[in-house]
Amino acid sequence: MAPPGQLLPLARSLLPLSAPPFVSGRRRRLPTLVLGRALPPPTWLPHGRLPPAHPLPFAPPRRLSRPPPPATSLPGASPGGGAEAQAVLAEFVTSERVKVAAMLGLALALCNADRVVMSVAIVPLSQAYGWTPSFAGVVQSSFLWGYLVSPIIGGALVDYYGGKRVMAYGVALWSLATFLSPWAAARSLWLFLSTRVLLGMAEGVALPSMNNMVLRWFPRTERSSAVGIAMAGFQLGNTIGLLLSPIIMSRAGIFGPFVIFGLFGFLWVLVWISAISGTPGENAQISAHELDYITRGQKLVKTQSGGERLRKVPPFSKLLSKWPTWALISANAMHSWGYFVILSWMPVYFKTIYHVNLREAAWFSALPWVMMAVLGYVAGVVSDRLIQNGTSITLTRKIMQTIGFVGPGVALLGLNAAKSPVIASAWLTIAVGLKSFGHSGFLVNLQEIAPQYAGVLHGMSNTAGTFAAILGTVGAGFFVDRMGSFRGFLILTSLLYFSSTLFWDIFATGERVDFDGTG
Repeated sequence: MAPPGQLLPLARSLLPLSAPPFVSGRRRRLPTLVLGRALPPPTWLPHGRLPPAHPLPFAPPRRLSRPPPPATSLPGASPGGGAEAQAVLAEFVTSERVKVAAMLGLALALCNADRVVMSVAIVPLSQAYGWTPSFAGVVQSSFLWGYLVSPIIGGALVDYYGGKRVMAYGVALWSLATFLSPWAAARSLWLFLSTRVLLGMAEGVALPSMNNMVLRWFPRTERSSAVGIAMAGFQLGNTIGLLLSPIIMSRAGIFGPFVIFGLFGFLWVLVWISAISGTPGENAQISAHELDYITRGQKLVKTQSGGERLRKVPPFSKLLSKWPTWALISANAMHSWGYFVILSWMPVYFKTIYHVNLREAAWFSALPWVMMAVLGYVAGVVSDRLIQNGTSITLTRKIMQTIGFVGPGVALLGLNAAKSPVIASAWLTIAVGLKSFGHSGFLVNLQEIAPQYAGVLHGMSNTAGTFAAILGTVGAGFFVDRMGSFRGFLILTSLLYFSSTLFWDIFATGERVDFDGTG
């Protein structure tokens, strides 16, 4: 069908030589009403009158005050026929906001790849420098020293300067720390540990910056999908680091992955600075209808002037006085506990319980992260679809987080009962995959209850998550030393998942919380 205002071939053939004023290429002044009398029928119509029942074979063009609005949801989130679905997909894939989400996903992939490469390199490094297993554990944990407090500082910086600028500095710093690791290791052990601490400090700004950019660039009905895209990159970074690092080391030496991943980080920063803007309104390439769609679909926080922001200190006491804050802290802590326990101990679990070699253990442990990346995006689309269909944001976040906690809790019990490494890997894949539903639960909820403090709130909950990660990782080793098995610790983790679900479902909300005492 031709666009409005464009003549069909049949319509052109039916037109007489004297076309009506709004069809011909010349503009004519139409006669106006004279003394309130109706105009005579136009002379160009057959029989001098309008047909009673048959419409004209053409439609007069309409003057639009602005371009028509685009599709209002992600692919798969809006009902429609084939042509309409293709239009929705094309609009979304080529939109500026999808470029932002894709770049965020690449940044988070680099974030995890730079972090995980040490897990692969620690064995040859220990052999080369004569590190004991206990000291190798200290080297591994040095990343968390910097990561422990940087999310709070990074969150405050994000709320003040915006996600684009802070993310650029963060990626540049952690890429520099990764790139300089070979040089530092050759000079001094303490210098090498300093690069790992700097890596942790710089990576602490990644997730708060991601949340800030999603808040600015996506309407409320698309934020879960945007977080799903970004976090898919985060999980794929684990797979990239685990699988590519041994290959690169075999060709370029122990420190080959550090140099290559660091260089990729510098390249990402150049693209980010030149191609991405901090807000949709600052983007020179965005179309008018996409900008209108984004601004209509979100509740923007009033921008503060520089003086106001300098005087504004995050109200930490008020943030901690609300139960929804503690629901977020509890959820982030439990998510990090399970995440780092699985990431750190599952290769050892497969080796000690099922006696597979380390290479097989790495493959068994890498597959779940691919599933987490895929299901994370699926969870985002499902979450957005629920909201678009009228489900309240509060109920949607509780449904997503319940799946993200109860699912892994049940799957870990199944892992405990598995009799073969294949069955165990299947249960582990289910556990890690369903964890990704939490990205459409607590991780998106940060933007909803306190958009003006989303960065610092993310930092607070992330610091609690880091404490939980340290406790869970060290506790697992201590538990195995005392009990001689992982099974008891897996049962404990399952119980923690179930109790965290109950706490979340009671105290979480999807509505904005008044932290400023304005009523």
